[in-house]
Amino acid sequence: KEAVKTVAPTQKEEYGAPDAKYTVALWNFGAKKSTIECFTAQDCRVISMPAFATAEEILALNADGIILSDGPGDPEENGSIIEQIKKIFGKKPIFGIGLGHQLMAMACGAETMMMKQGHRGANQPVKCLQSGKVYISTQNHGYVVISDSVKQGAVRFVNVNDGTCAGIDYEANN
Repeated sequence: KEAVKTVAPTQKEEYGAPDAKYTVALWNFGAKKSTIECFTAQDCRVISMPAFATAEEILALNADGIILSDGPGDPEENGSIIEQIKKIFGKKPIFGIGLGHQLMAMACGAETMMMKQGHRGANQPVKCLQSGKVYISTQNHGYVVISDSVKQGAVRFVNVNDGTCAGIDYEANN
């Protein structure tokens, strides 16, 4: 229980050059180091905020966009975070990874469920429903957004192996 609380940082941290082209706020639920490295490599200053930061604290950073990071555990354990995400939706571009994707979906009314096996490994095929293109991704999660429960936005990516939701486009988030 409360897996995010056990791994998420408790302090604000900054990465990348202060004069980078873009500034992104990383709402950190247990992000991998490589996530931060990918953004700093693209000339982004990353401001990592604790998992239990408020929407007001995140928005006060005036970042160009917000990343909802990956992290461990059952997304349903994070009701207070989901309530904060509701307050930022549509105010800045948001990109959710893993748990972050699940929390944003839940903030928009979708439901999640525990998977029998989960998606584990560096070779998970994910198909874009718009282009038909398949990407190989690294995944390590045991919960999934229930596609039929998506109320806002549209499922854009699905796992090729089992057809489960792997990504959602939200019109209000552009």
